[in-house]
Amino acid sequence: MKTKILPLLMLAALPAAAPAATPPNTLVVVQSLDDIVSLDPAEANELSSIQTVPSLYQRLVQADRDNPAKVAPVLAESWQSDAAAKTLTVKLRPQAAFASGNPLTADDVIFSYGRAVKMNKSPAFILNVLGWQPDNIDAQLKKIDAHTIQLSWSADVSPAVALNILSTPIASIVDSKAALANVKDGDYGNAWLKMHSAGSGPFKMRVYQPHQAIVLDANPGSPGDKPQLKSIIIKNVPDPATRRLLIQQGDADIARELGADQTDTLKNQPGVKVLEIPSAEQNYLVFNTGNGANPLLNNPAFWEAARYLIDYQGITQDLLKGQYFVHQSFLPVGLPGALETNPFSFDPARAKAILAKAGISDASFTLDVENKPPFITIAQALQASFAAAGVKVELLPAAGSQVYSRVRAKQHQAAIRLWIPDYFDAHSNASAFAYNDGKASTVAGLNGWRIPQLNRQTLAAVAEADPAKRSALYAAMQQELQRSSPYVFIDQAKTEVVLRDNVKGYRQGLNADMVYYDRVSK
Repeated sequence: MKTKILPLLMLAALPAAAPAATPPNTLVVVQSLDDIVSLDPAEANELSSIQTVPSLYQRLVQADRDNPAKVAPVLAESWQSDAAAKTLTVKLRPQAAFASGNPLTADDVIFSYGRAVKMNKSPAFILNVLGWQPDNIDAQLKKIDAHTIQLSWSADVSPAVALNILSTPIASIVDSKAALANVKDGDYGNAWLKMHSAGSGPFKMRVYQPHQAIVLDANPGSPGDKPQLKSIIIKNVPDPATRRLLIQQGDADIARELGADQTDTLKNQPGVKVLEIPSAEQNYLVFNTGNGANPLLNNPAFWEAARYLIDYQGITQDLLKGQYFVHQSFLPVGLPGALETNPFSFDPARAKAILAKAGISDASFTLDVENKPPFITIAQALQASFAAAGVKVELLPAAGSQVYSRVRAKQHQAAIRLWIPDYFDAHSNASAFAYNDGKASTVAGLNGWRIPQLNRQTLAAVAEADPAKRSALYAAMQQELQRSSPYVFIDQAKTEVVLRDNVKGYRQGLNADMVYYDRVSK
């Protein structure tokens, strides 16, 4: 494997006295890849993997890249919905095929949805919203003929919400023949698909070396837009300053996740351009209420005090230099129903009074955080601002994959986390932060927080057909979580991506999976 990738990686590491040039048919992207746990679409649930999976796989439907509030057909040619029967009858796109050359059929759709639910990996909760569970999924998927499938669901959601759910990366359609040929110990091909691809996307995996690089080759047989470039190298460069140097010298075509200082230095540099793209990405502080080692984390008075121990303006304006803006509710600006009021500000005196009234003294907690911007920057600021009220914060910095693993294992006391909606619908965030049925791996579930009334409100909102009434329900839920919850929402991102000025056709949308390389040329 190394003999295939090392010569390619060297392209992005050569020193240059003058601006270099990457190969004309290859796009070199530099970013951090340390958060990736898997590139199997049924398991991928980290920022870098969700950004990569859409280049390798397609879904029946996808958010329209020009208007993400609408779903557009991809592998589906057409569909008919029946709200009363809770069904979608989907006609597949004729002649659609995977990168292997295998034709796409209804059997592949059944296999893909079935394996995602039965494997029950981290993002499976998205499909669980439909009522799909390992013990009932087979009955929900009916093959009409080789290119027609009927999808049923038991949950009280509308066909519009169902389509939004099926537009998510976990609903990607996998080549069943390729996956089944690589099954090991009944794992549905999961171990193999962590490192390989079996999709119909505009690119296919050549090789993936964890913590080093992902190399993709064009898939000219992909249904839809044909890729303009022959290959993409996504190189892991953990240090933002190094990423800045590579893009500035021309040793990279695209640089992602630069720190605010690095981006600022490039805004007036020749040869590069900085794109500012609205993003649904949010950063928040969460306390693990189920961590019995620290009872403080389950105290609503401590949650309230924490809201006044974050220097929101200092973090967003001074430290992150406007790459983020203050946003204190769980729906990001840009999603229908988002609450844009920000009732909290840095007020240590008020926080001290809240703690004193609750009899809280000598407060302390550990904070898991990814050792890269903006997370470590936010964490260091929190460590200082919490100290203003006598609260000791011990930072536990680690690679993204380690932080994800600790949070999923519920081993953390508190964490700085990133959230991006899994699909363009308010239920994506509401079901993550407000809903915990004791089964799904929602954010609330991973942090041991369960409020039956909020569960009921979440289900009522997703079942509401009237848009105005639905927005009102979400506004009330956001206000309740602002009032009392183990979450402190800090900011929302304005994604900045740096491109060489010869790179054309790059698109990125509000959500993490809306990264489009298929029309890129240079």
